[in-house]
Amino acid sequence: MQGDQIQILIAMGFYLLVVIGIGLYYARRANESSDNYFIGGRKLGPWITAMSAEASDMSGWLLMGLPGVAYWLGLSDAFWTAIGLAAGTYINWLIVAKRLRRYSVVAGNAITIPEFISNRFKENKKIILTISSLFILVFFTVYAASCFVTFGKLFSTLFDMQYQVVMIIGAFVVILYTFLGGFLAESVSDFLQGIVMIAALCLILVLGTISAGGISAVINNIKGIPGFFEFFGIAQPQLADGVQQIDAAGRPLFGEAGNYGFLTIISTLSWGLGYFGMPQVLLRFMAIEKSSDLKKSRRIATIWCVISLFAALSIGLIGRAMYPTELLTQSSSESIFIIMSTGLLPPLVAGIILSGILAATMSSSDSYLLISASAFSRDIYKGIMKKDATDKQIMIVTRITLLIVSLFGIVIALDENSIIFQVVSFAWAGFGATFGPIMLFSLLWKKTTRSAAIAGMLTGGGMVFIWKLLLKPIGGVFGIYELFPAFVLSCIVIVVFSLITKKPDQAVLDEFELAKTYEC
Repeated sequence: MQGDQIQILIAMGFYLLVVIGIGLYYARRANESSDNYFIGGRKLGPWITAMSAEASDMSGWLLMGLPGVAYWLGLSDAFWTAIGLAAGTYINWLIVAKRLRRYSVVAGNAITIPEFISNRFKENKKIILTISSLFILVFFTVYAASCFVTFGKLFSTLFDMQYQVVMIIGAFVVILYTFLGGFLAESVSDFLQGIVMIAALCLILVLGTISAGGISAVINNIKGIPGFFEFFGIAQPQLADGVQQIDAAGRPLFGEAGNYGFLTIISTLSWGLGYFGMPQVLLRFMAIEKSSDLKKSRRIATIWCVISLFAALSIGLIGRAMYPTELLTQSSSESIFIIMSTGLLPPLVAGIILSGILAATMSSSDSYLLISASAFSRDIYKGIMKKDATDKQIMIVTRITLLIVSLFGIVIALDENSIIFQVVSFAWAGFGATFGPIMLFSLLWKKTTRSAAIAGMLTGGGMVFIWKLLLKPIGGVFGIYELFPAFVLSCIVIVVFSLITKKPDQAVLDEFELAKTYEC
């Protein structure tokens, strides 16, 4: 290993020790009760709530996936996706956050998303609890895998190490501090990691712009690529066996610009719908100490999100201008942030900046693992299998589940050619379509019935698989992102079933009204 690589490794190693230290610091408090372990005793402040929600949401996708899309395909796909995400972030904080914070307390002091939905409809047979918990286990295993892929790509690119080995090491670090500290350690470390992420993005954006000759030089350079700097067109790299071709002058080859039509824009904007069903974000709404602080959190989260998305997108465009032939496959294009960091900064500083990728990855993977574990241990094990389970038993089952989910995630992540953006998009669609519609209807429409909730969740989650695996390959109108049709169909099913099935009991209706004004 060369001297530069050793300096980078030292900086990143120091960062990992800090994060593990946070886990150790909060371990005692986390283990006092399952409530503390899963939701931090509802004691989060507005800054930690906002920053941890956004950091856990964005993951390594923000620093690798989104810049990679911009580097590979140009402005349009990344831009419309970012617009959808920014809008979804703001609307989710505006209409869901306060209502969910109040309602989760009113509905039996629920501390997990499956528990809230189940309590909301006062079900005796825990069908909703079971369905929602199983969907969380499936999709968060995929999500955790995407984070492990990010670890593998980061370290294998930086240190020329075998992908599978460093991926497993990275996964082990995340498992360790999640295992120890639970939700509180995760949220505090996510706050730190949110700061590191936005600082890293902004610094590389500024240095990259200067190094490339300024904004006008970057624009003039990428305008020469057909469809690359267009809102309604998309670049088409010329490929042979998945590798972009280079002409005799050493320039990357592109075909004619593709059309980026209205249906495609709707498809990418629909990423914003996913926020309404993201457990890692919704859980922060439930965990804040005072519902009155959510307005402040909303502003912090929205500003962070807009700045970070803009910076990540711009880095991909600047990277194409600076390193036009450095990354010749779609999978490798997701390393453009790494290439720019190591190329523009001294090794020790680059190591600190690249900790932003570690921050993004760890802030998400810890959330995914913890929520997956709680879905089984608290919602299935205690909620269905052993209702008299003690806190100690729940904690033991939680940690066993965490290890099992991690192992499945590692197996999925063994393929080093996985494209982070694609892995994340599938899991995002799964959560958005399964939980988004029923969360909105549960909070905003008191006539929603238990039967409608079950039908809507099964329709949304099932349609993601059907559309992705069976309909999308047909192309044409079916090429739209699976989240949009699955989300819309789930909403329709919820409305229809609510109108044709028995109306909710009076106790459910009274609780709905109470949640509107409940002070907490």
